[in-house]
Amino acid sequence: MGLRKFKPVTPGTRFRVGNDFSEITTRTPEKSLVFKQSKSGGRNNTGKMTMRYLGGGHKQLYRLIDFKRDKKDIPATVATVEYDPNRTAHIALLNYADGEKRYIICPEGLQVGAKVIAGNDVAPELGNTIPLAKIPLGSIIHNIELNPGRGGQIARSAGSYAQLAARDGKYATIKMPSGETRMILVTCVATIGAVSNSSHANEVLGKAGRKRWLGRRPRVRGVAMNPVDHPMGGGEGRSSGGHPRSRNGLLSKGFKTRDKKKNSNRLIISRRKK
Repeated sequence: MGLRKFKPVTPGTRFRVGNDFSEITTRTPEKSLVFKQSKSGGRNNTGKMTMRYLGGGHKQLYRLIDFKRDKKDIPATVATVEYDPNRTAHIALLNYADGEKRYIICPEGLQVGAKVIAGNDVAPELGNTIPLAKIPLGSIIHNIELNPGRGGQIARSAGSYAQLAARDGKYATIKMPSGETRMILVTCVATIGAVSNSSHANEVLGKAGRKRWLGRRPRVRGVAMNPVDHPMGGGEGRSSGGHPRSRNGLLSKGFKTRDKKKNSNRLIISRRKK
């Protein structure tokens, strides 16, 4: 997995740094796991814009990803490693021994032809999915469940991973990608390894048009608006601003928005670093 720096043939390629896609093995997705995806463009059922800065973008097909890994004790072979337009990570197509095919989030270093398996008593090897109770302490993991049977919700984006720090009774202590340390039930499952495409964070789009291809319209700064449009708008020249806040007046830059009575607060050992 590497990056490609483009030659400055045009203004848009002068500063562009893109993925070299050296890990990708095919351009054609598995037909049975692909579905049509309609876009709202940020509009609701009456056509009114309810989400700003969304719209346009290239047409995309949705790849159905197996986040649950609930096909237990049946070995699978990695058939392809593919690009997915719906996420930053790469995906891998698994061919199971019983003939079924499924997509999973591809871990870093998983090659075509590798064998992976999910189960309660399988080896803690790259790509295998195991309950937290059976994973060795200190292991790097991703696609972690928060509730048993619900499917992986934590550490799914490119290059992200968490670490299993400790186990005590029915809870395991996980160091999250954000730096937060929290407890998760040991009956929840996780996949061994870090997520692929770790250099995604170092890519540079190169021009505004590529952002439009991704479905993002230009975002207007609050201080550039009028007072009727934003709490930070208005003022003569560049004197506008004040305390940073959202369009609804909610303070940002340090103001805590998490519910103090949230039930899962008791599971958080230490909050993420500011």
